[in-house]
Amino acid sequence: MNTVNVELFGKDPKIQKAVNIARNVSVTKAPVLIVGEAGLGKRTLGKYIHENSNRADAPFLTVDCASDAQTVENEILGHRCDDSGRFNKGILERANGGTVVFANIDCLEDDFQKRLHKILGELQDYDIDVRLVTTTTKNLSKLVGSGRFYRGLYTMVSSNTITLSPLRERIGDLEHIARRLLAESGENTVNLEEAAMDKILKHYWTHNVHELKTVIENSIQNCEGETLTESDLEIGEKKAVSMIADDDSEGIRLMSLKEAEKLLIKKALVHTSENRTQAAKILGVSIRTLRNKINEYRTTGSAYFVNLR
Repeated sequence: MNTVNVELFGKDPKIQKAVNIARNVSVTKAPVLIVGEAGLGKRTLGKYIHENSNRADAPFLTVDCASDAQTVENEILGHRCDDSGRFNKGILERANGGTVVFANIDCLEDDFQKRLHKILGELQDYDIDVRLVTTTTKNLSKLVGSGRFYRGLYTMVSSNTITLSPLRERIGDLEHIARRLLAESGENTVNLEEAAMDKILKHYWTHNVHELKTVIENSIQNCEGETLTESDLEIGEKKAVSMIADDDSEGIRLMSLKEAEKLLIKKALVHTSENRTQAAKILGVSIRTLRNKINEYRTTGSAYFVNLR
């Protein structure tokens, strides 16, 4: 089993409190909602909860609710293959006895939120026992208040809520995490020069630990000596940020270009916590183009874009 290194979460008191809550709640069966910006390790904390529970030897499965709506529904409930006619079990059945992570749960379509609430409430009737961990970049309570998230589902998943603070608000953790990532890269002979560390400390880490990890890994490849210099650091949107995290388990299916475009825009917005300027940079389009696309998807009634602030 790949165990989670909690040191990569940091030593800030707020983060340590979050990790302690995760450790304490892991011994229960209660659902856990993990809130925080993209790149903070919400799914990793979910895995930490799983590994410290009595379900550690059982399945740990994740579904990204920010994916195409039909793909999400098929992944959760199961579906019959068009070609073979074989029924593929859903994640709830496959993870029986273990833990299921619903990542970006706020992205679920409105109607499916209500269906999922009903299904989760009936799992016991089908002898299915799963631990629920959900993640979001949003304030679900506010979404409930504005009618953008189903209250019943929110009540079900939020009995234990853990909030992870952004890395840029934890300057003391930046140096610690950067050095830990450098050590875990296997390049034990590589050191960080002072100017390089200063550059890390001054950067606005929009994508948090995920971005920092990508920068460290890319920069090590450019380092020819034993010291990582300021010029070695590749800090910038296009080089530092990948659209899909390493733990994204979403499969790939055939779809039209229009569907793919809509899904990619949705993923960029979710990844940037709906920061349109950052999303436009990642997508390589103007903010005006992105705005026009969002308005286009709103007119077609797509729930995510209709509810986009």
